[in-house]
Amino acid sequence: MEFQYRKLILSLSILALSTLSALSHSSFSPLDNFLIDCGSTVGSTVDNRLFVPDSAKRDSSLSSSTRSITLRNENPPPNSPQIYSTARAFRRPSKYKFQIRDEGTHMVRLHFQTFNSLKFDWNNTQFHVLVNGFVALADFRAGGVESPMVMEFLIWVSTGKLVIEFVPAKKSNFAFVNAIEVISAPKDLVADTAKFVSSDKVEDFNGLAKQALQVVHRVNVGGSKVTPFNDSIWRTWVTDDEYLEPNSGSKRVYFGGRIKYQDGGASREVGPDNVYNSARVIHSTNASIPKVNMTWVFPAIAGYKYLVRMHFCDIASISIGLLYFNVYVNGNLAYENLDLSMASNYILASPFYADFVVDGDDSGVLRVSVGPSNMSVPYAIDGVLNGIEIMKLNNSMGSLDGDYCAGWVLRNWPSGHVGFVVPLVAAACLLLSISLVMRRKMNAEGFVAWSRLPMDVSEANAKHGNAQPSS
Repeated sequence: MEFQYRKLILSLSILALSTLSALSHSSFSPLDNFLIDCGSTVGSTVDNRLFVPDSAKRDSSLSSSTRSITLRNENPPPNSPQIYSTARAFRRPSKYKFQIRDEGTHMVRLHFQTFNSLKFDWNNTQFHVLVNGFVALADFRAGGVESPMVMEFLIWVSTGKLVIEFVPAKKSNFAFVNAIEVISAPKDLVADTAKFVSSDKVEDFNGLAKQALQVVHRVNVGGSKVTPFNDSIWRTWVTDDEYLEPNSGSKRVYFGGRIKYQDGGASREVGPDNVYNSARVIHSTNASIPKVNMTWVFPAIAGYKYLVRMHFCDIASISIGLLYFNVYVNGNLAYENLDLSMASNYILASPFYADFVVDGDDSGVLRVSVGPSNMSVPYAIDGVLNGIEIMKLNNSMGSLDGDYCAGWVLRNWPSGHVGFVVPLVAAACLLLSISLVMRRKMNAEGFVAWSRLPMDVSEANAKHGNAQPSS
């Protein structure tokens, strides 16, 4: 009896050590990790992360040309995160400076939410946000932001600092922010190369890592909402219901086993388990292949390019070598006869992702589709998709929001006449942007290395990041 008890204790100890080892391998510890609670005097904990007051002395600093305004919500809603109970407002251009140790892509998240305040009129908020020389937000109005809004950007940093500037649109306006996150991204989060997809060709798109990106859609296909608490780099993935076209013929599938991350495929930081363990599929139940595509439709703005990242993980097939399908972006064939078994080294439940760049057109929407190919197999899964991410790329003005550059925004305060951009000003901004790009190329010491999965893919394949060890 005592021997059985000791054996049980030993087994539980081994299991606990294995679990701790797996967690240690899967956890992400960014070298730069600034979590700032703006306008607060005490720290705030959100999703087990500590946000420190912006007045604290750290490797970040707030500089303002005039005295800023601290705001506090004396009656916050129940269960509301504490970071939304305070804010800092600015009457004049002001900036936060962050000392960066880890060169590369950084995640920048800006938190906004209005609340009742006797000394502040939210209707006067209209402002621009600049991040390291890029226009992140232009003429942003937050008067009606009654629920938390998080704006996320991916910015390459090579100068040892990152600067976020808040510029009121006019002298009568205010800028404000509730909280800021600046976090060094995993090295495999943004590849430098994707595939550019148009109506007549699919070709390489290079230099992606040095672009400014704004995350505009992040969707867990077929699954439930994923909160920052359940994502290793603190992202939110919403459900796909509002984007999925009706009558798509898809079915939801769920997986209770272990997702098998491997070298050359998607890491846990690229996509968490909670995205890869659910999906939508097209399934043929007889010898006839369904003639239907699953299609998701997202709002998009003409004049910008978009990075479309599609996450795949075969959690539905009963065997390898049975799943073939086509991938379409904006109605154009992006990947023909995708063999997910080959892409994942013939391992089921092993994640894979592909990156495509497309132009936003005058339709105002961006369509993503998956459907059977001429190699699809009867009585099998004929299409699968687990997740979709869509990110806007900066335009030639270095802007993610509008047709004027950061230098024009700063030079025209406090007049605020930035909405009317004459050709001469546009040309000046273009020259500034070209100069900025050339300077970055000369200063950069190389791109992040990426490795391929061993596969012979079509013209539309994408590069993939290094995986974390599986747990």
